[in-house]
Amino acid sequence: MKKSDTEQEQPGLEENKVPDSRSKREFDRELQELAEKERQEEIYYEERRRERHERNLKRKKRQIRNRNLALIITALAVLGGVGYFYREQTGLKDGMETLVAQVRDLIPGKNAGDASKIAEEQAKADQSTENPENNTEEATDSSANTDIQPESGEGTADDSDETTGNTGDNSENTAQDESGNMSDEEKTEDNSSDSANQPEQEAAQAAAINLNGVMPQAAAAGTGIIRRQIRHEKKVLTTAKEKAAQYDYDGAISLLQKDNAYVRNVHFQNAAEKFQKKKDKCVAWSPEQVTHIFYHSLIVDTSKAFDGDYKTDGYNQVMTTMDEFNKITQIMYDEGYVMVNLYDLADVDENGIMQAKQIYLPKGKTPFVLSQDDVCYYHSQDGDGIATKLVIDEEGKVRNEYVQDDGSTVVGDYDVVPLIDRFVEEHPDFAYHGHKGIVALTGYNGILGYRTDISYQTRPDDLNDDKKAWLDAHPDFDLDTERAEAKKVADAMKAEGWTFASHTWGHKNMSTVSMERLETDTQNFKENIDPLIGGTDIIIFAFGADINNGGEYTGNEKFEYLKSQGYDYYCNVDSNKYFVQMTDEYFRMGRRNVDGYRMYYNPDMLADLFDVSQVFDPSRPTPVPPMNGG
Repeated sequence: MKKSDTEQEQPGLEENKVPDSRSKREFDRELQELAEKERQEEIYYEERRRERHERNLKRKKRQIRNRNLALIITALAVLGGVGYFYREQTGLKDGMETLVAQVRDLIPGKNAGDASKIAEEQAKADQSTENPENNTEEATDSSANTDIQPESGEGTADDSDETTGNTGDNSENTAQDESGNMSDEEKTEDNSSDSANQPEQEAAQAAAINLNGVMPQAAAAGTGIIRRQIRHEKKVLTTAKEKAAQYDYDGAISLLQKDNAYVRNVHFQNAAEKFQKKKDKCVAWSPEQVTHIFYHSLIVDTSKAFDGDYKTDGYNQVMTTMDEFNKITQIMYDEGYVMVNLYDLADVDENGIMQAKQIYLPKGKTPFVLSQDDVCYYHSQDGDGIATKLVIDEEGKVRNEYVQDDGSTVVGDYDVVPLIDRFVEEHPDFAYHGHKGIVALTGYNGILGYRTDISYQTRPDDLNDDKKAWLDAHPDFDLDTERAEAKKVADAMKAEGWTFASHTWGHKNMSTVSMERLETDTQNFKENIDPLIGGTDIIIFAFGADINNGGEYTGNEKFEYLKSQGYDYYCNVDSNKYFVQMTDEYFRMGRRNVDGYRMYYNPDMLADLFDVSQVFDPSRPTPVPPMNGG
């Protein structure tokens, strides 16, 4: 049957039907993708616009900074020019000519090869003078091209304001020499009518041409000088604050006032005033009010020290564990104690007379003296859980060597010296003027863990078994090397505020030793130890045994000899909180032992320092053996 015309057109109508649901989704997705692309493009171009805006702002800041530098240098140049042409009237002729010559030498790019550049710069300068309307714009472009950038992390305009409060004044003082030669253009104008000075005027004009060619370099040099001055003033102020933090208010004030920047740097002036007010509020302490505590080497591993051998009782009596020491130090700091040294208490004047001094501390702070005996790391302590040596680590800090269970040696903080150093790094106000403790040395096994005694080299017939065994284990031993290493450590310790004392070379009981033996022992110390520590005038008696029973030393033969050998300070062991005796000839002080014996039997005698119950190491064997079997 033949289809009608209407039926034959039907396929065409089907082609124009609305798309199904799947086609709709694809169409919507394409629209979304187009919209997302447009959005990403908008973000991209917005970021580019923002970056251009930021670059323009930075460029304007550089232009402003460079214009300010140019103004400063120009002002200095004018002043220098006036001084140069009136040098004869002011009597500064030779000085001004020398200054100009030196400044010219400092300016870079001043040679024959720059002649064409100088001419071009001079032509530009003349053109800008004839066309003042364009002068500002050209100067702006020039300063932008110069683009003087500060060194990384240093010397920005913001930094200068925050640090010195006086950047403008600063630049005037520090940039004079570098910019003084840039005033010759003004010199020529000021003296154009002076026919008598015509040769000088011509020379000045030539110099002005040269200066126009090197203005960017001179500006850069001036900026460098300003940055260096800013860094210098930052360092001075930081050092002054560090001194004040350790109660050296006079030193902090003096450091600020002696600096040339003090007269114009308000931060220096404000800091000095603040330090003076703090000092005025301080409390004065006399030597009789200061206590003195001491330790022996610290026990790192109690399982090795208290292992039941013949040394266990001695360690338990006279030593302190590292854990106990750290707790005591923290408690004393929290209670306001501050370390001072013997020289803070008394000193010998220019006439050789011992004079008492006073210590000034803020209210709530209490001075005390710290010392440590036998910092030699004896052979007899090997393998007993005690450090073996003091060394300088890669950072230049004094630390210990310690032998672990597996025989390997590690470097760390395992004894009084490095532990106090680390504590003061965190709490600088624990050390008065940066002063730390006194290290008392014997010498028969060397010092600081180094085998520095001459007997290790000469090997006398009476050389003991410990030394022989050590030498056999170290066939490469060299006395000079040992002494050099020990001296390095001693110097580093002194730089960190430590003081050295004699504990007698052979750990001798000075109350009973013969006069002959005392003299021999003293000479052994002076020959073997003094050269390594720089000498000492302090003697801390071994066993705490003084050369008399407490009366003055007057007429005492042993004292007269020790005094003749340069000893002015004498310390024994005394159970009292304070013991100080001073005459014109010497200063004498008692010390309090902080060890197992004292903490176990007399905790009340340490109650002013700390609560023994809070620090006593539970790994310490009890009862602690009594002294002398009593």
